[in-house]
Amino acid sequence: MKRFVIKKPSVFATFCAMIFMFHYSIAQVKKENNMSEHVTNADSLKGITIHQEIYFSVAPKLLYEVLLSSKQFSECTKKSFNMFTATSAQIDPVPGGVFAVFDGHIIGRVLELIPDQRIVEAWRVVDWPAGVYSIARFEFKTQSSGTQLIFDHIGFPDGLKEHLTIGWQQHYWDALAKYFSVNN
Repeated sequence: MKRFVIKKPSVFATFCAMIFMFHYSIAQVKKENNMSEHVTNADSLKGITIHQEIYFSVAPKLLYEVLLSSKQFSECTKKSFNMFTATSAQIDPVPGGVFAVFDGHIIGRVLELIPDQRIVEAWRVVDWPAGVYSIARFEFKTQSSGTQLIFDHIGFPDGLKEHLTIGWQQHYWDALAKYFSVNN
């Protein structure tokens, strides 16, 4: 068996580096072309982002716990619409855990948890095209005697911004406010 021995490693290393740089520069050109397309379509990008800031008169810990508790979120859900069952939320509150809320209408996976500070979820409505997930990010900031919730929802299908904005308000923020007014 004949072995290939590189007698001049610096020549070989230079050759490999040149190949790498060639492929890297082509990838950068493709990336720049794609980025310029995104910049020119900035208006369409705005259509797939929701940013909301909501004040709750409870500590971040309480808000965080309700959003991750199957029992408490199910009780909260009943505050938005009576049609949801008493067990409408099934939440595995660990990174990587799955959830289904509103009797399975919304499903997803918990991506990140920082206790009492942040929840990040891969989030989808069950009738969206297969494999399409958006990202919902809940950030909790102590403010006065309560919590400023900074919420960002990105990456959902075009044309749904208004519907989802209303849904977040009615089914999450209004329901949470009612829940805390009764349970606090």
